[in-house]
Amino acid sequence: MSELTSLTIAEARAKLAAKEFKAVELTEAYLQAIETANDAINAYVTVTPEKALEMAKASDERIAAGKAGALEGIPLGVKDLFATRDVHTQACSAVLSRFKPKYESTVTQNLWDDGAVMLGKLNMDEFAMGSSNESSHYGPVTNPWKASGSDQRLVPGGSSGGSAAAVAAHLCAGATATDTGGSIRQPAAFTGTVGIKPTYGRCSRWGIVAYASSLDQAGPIARDVRDAAILLKSMASVDDKDTTSVDIPVPDYEATLGQSLKGMRIGIPKEYRVEGMPEEIEKLWAQGVAWLKDAGAEVVDISLPHTKYALPAYYIVAPAEASSNLARYDGVRYGLRVDGKDIADMYEQTRAAGFGAEVKRRILIGTYVLSAGYYDAYYLRAQKVRTLIKRDFELAFNDVDTVLAPITPSSAFAIGDKELAADPVKMYLQDVFTVTVNMAGLPGLSVPAGLDAKGLPLGLQLIGRPFEESTLFKAAHVIEQAAGTFRPAKWW
Repeated sequence: MSELTSLTIAEARAKLAAKEFKAVELTEAYLQAIETANDAINAYVTVTPEKALEMAKASDERIAAGKAGALEGIPLGVKDLFATRDVHTQACSAVLSRFKPKYESTVTQNLWDDGAVMLGKLNMDEFAMGSSNESSHYGPVTNPWKASGSDQRLVPGGSSGGSAAAVAAHLCAGATATDTGGSIRQPAAFTGTVGIKPTYGRCSRWGIVAYASSLDQAGPIARDVRDAAILLKSMASVDDKDTTSVDIPVPDYEATLGQSLKGMRIGIPKEYRVEGMPEEIEKLWAQGVAWLKDAGAEVVDISLPHTKYALPAYYIVAPAEASSNLARYDGVRYGLRVDGKDIADMYEQTRAAGFGAEVKRRILIGTYVLSAGYYDAYYLRAQKVRTLIKRDFELAFNDVDTVLAPITPSSAFAIGDKELAADPVKMYLQDVFTVTVNMAGLPGLSVPAGLDAKGLPLGLQLIGRPFEESTLFKAAHVIEQAAGTFRPAKWW
């Protein structure tokens, strides 16, 4: 059975089409893997075996009839932020206790329309707020990777930690995820997987629990670049229900893999060489440059001068939007309700009991920066900085096709790291290389590029022009071919 779960999406798709095994067999293999491993890894908060086998059976019938879709019979995990009809959807928060929507998110509906099979819902930081998957109501996810000679449990990154861990541990063939400030790319880097945050508007946000509406974007986490390209092709679409989704044809991303990089210009931003950056990250970055040069690309030094303001601006804009979006969780219509002496008391009691510490912190920050007397000083100024960050990239993209940068300031750290737990700002610094992409609405991809001295995976980030995800896949494929793919030693 484990041989089936080791197949990539591309490999499984080919073997299903050749009728070497059935979709039901593949799904059963994944369900068995989840049953064996989930207690140790905590990637899934809900498993849906009956639904999965029913969908797989329907896939087998379509394959037999010659009507297979692009993802026919491929078992996927779904981040708990995506609404799934009649299935647990809680954003891993107590405030949404027992909520099962009567509708399906556009992104997951696109996947099911292409024949994919749902295995269950994946763990995440509560309301996607976090960089370590430790703020989930369902407890932290454990990274399938461990440092050489150590038994210490490590974080998988956040907020899409369950998605990244499940893909790395072969508990699904691929997974949906979301990225508001790095929540696809950072977990992908920590787990040796591939993650792409598409251009803002490439995937519909309808049916995805909102964190920061002008920054959130759905994307896939997969085992390799080809699988990520296959998944994004199915996930992306224009949607009448989401006015921010863009009506631009979705290309065949997979077809760009293996194309020459001759003539491509790669930008190296000097501002990403931050103070105190580990030598290993610097070396990995230089190695990435060398691989792209060897493939025929030209490397150009560029400047993104407003990068240093991106993190503080992000941590004003995102909490402000979160404060507004999370006001709807009041105990009146759905989810948790804690009774009080009157309706105002019921609101207060419900929100106090339902939201975790990190979500409360961000709501308080957001409410503060939006309050009278502070709106101009904080929120309005942050939006102006955001415009300048976007402008920096626009100017850079006059000279280059893509930007190569680090993705994380380190490899995965320990669950319960005391230093990070004591100082939230240090945790926020995990996003230092990723938030600029969200602030500018650009596509960004994380590709595994090597292992550090502890034997833990490190990734490199490619940033592209709006709606030019194909360029990122093409360049990432070159890095992947040079670096190889990485798999954790099985301990679960």
